[in-house]
Order: sequence, then C-alpha cells, then structure tokens
Amino acid sequence: MKILVVDDDVYIQQLVSIHLSREGYQVYRANHAEEALDFLEEKTVDLAIVDVMMPGMDGFELTKILSNDYEIPVILLTAKGQIDDKEQGFLSGSEDYIVKPFEVKELLFRVAVVLRRVERAFDTVTKVGNLMIDRKNFELIINQETVLPPLKEFEILSLLASRVNKITPRSILVEKVWGVDYEGGEQTLNTHINRIRERLKRYEASVEIQTIRGVGYKLEVTK
Repeated sequence: MKILVVDDDVYIQQLVSIHLSREGYQVYRANHAEEALDFLEEKTVDLAIVDVMMPGMDGFELTKILSNDYEIPVILLTAKGQIDDKEQGFLSGSEDYIVKPFEVKELLFRVAVVLRRVERAFDTVTKVGNLMIDRKNFELIINQETVLPPLKEFEILSLLASRVNKITPRSILVEKVWGVDYEGGEQTLNTHINRIRERLKRYEASVEIQTIRGVGYKLEVTK
C-alpha cells in the first residue's frame, strides 16, 4: 500500500514516514498541497495523511480535491481539537481526523482501518448505465449477459467505472494496471482501450470511453 504524507513540518513527516515504513507501507512525502498535487500527476497512492495548517492551500481544500478528483481517502492531522474543525474536516471528505500530539499506535490503527474500509468498498459490484462490474468474479454484465474480458481490459474498465464522468490520466491507468515499473509504450494502453470500446459496442452497453486529448480517458453514460 502506498501512502502520501503532506505536512510542512519536516519532523512530523519523518516521524510518520518512519513508522509507516516499518509497517511495510511505501511512503511518499510532500511539503505542501501544491507539491502533493504535482506528485499525483505522475503517481498514485492508496491513502493520504494531510496536515490541516499549511502555507498556501490548506488541508481542508486539499482534502476536497483528493476526495473528489482523485478519490483518495484522507486522514487529517491537526493541532486543533475543536469540534468545528473536526466537522469541517469531515465535510471536506476526510475519512478520519487525528489531533496532534498523537500516539503512533493510534495513527497506525486508523491507517489500517481506513485502508480496510476502502478495500471492502472496492470489492463490491459497480453499476454504470446498463453495465455492471463484478470485481469479485472479474465479470461484466451488460443487458443481463455475462461477459468475461481479458484481465487487463477488465482492470482498465473497472478503474474508469470507479471514476465515472471523471478524467483518469493515462499515467494512473498504466501504473494501476501494469505497475509503476512498466516500460512499455503508450500503444499498449491505446490497444486495450480500443478493444474495450469494441466490446462495449458489441454488447450495446450504454456507456462509452471518451478520449481527453493529451490527458487520459473518461467513462460516460450515453443513454
């Protein structure tokens, strides 16, 4: 599991990163929101731990972007404990909220809980238009007909469906489906996208994949 720690306090960055790494997580760091967003243009993570009080864009605003645009779960860190700050954090879309100073064991526990919650949510059936995606059995159900596509095609379509009507960058698709060390060219992704389009058209699915030139792809309901 990959975790991004966003905090302008280098000591907190190091503390959190060391303990998460010891638990087997792959940890990345960012000093502020803008650096975090730049990082996410090229990489993907499973969870973000975000400080509320940062120069420039604060943690609440960053959480809204991470939750809405990237669908990344967020745990907020703050030195404030007032109930209104907690409310603002949850309204921003955070999954959890920890007040500094905190016990490392508590942080690790909350990280594990949030990641389990996300994993359970991802194991469900997703319905988009007349298309159902069964992630447990790796099946597509279109107009009540079961389709068993190749695994890579299934993974691409599943990821696009989890972000329906949102743009998914090519870099994220490649990393999620083929891995961070993949060195193949863009033509491989293009080929898989074209095959998925043909399959959706053949079975008269009411969704289609739109190309966002220079950025990536977006799944939309057509009827």
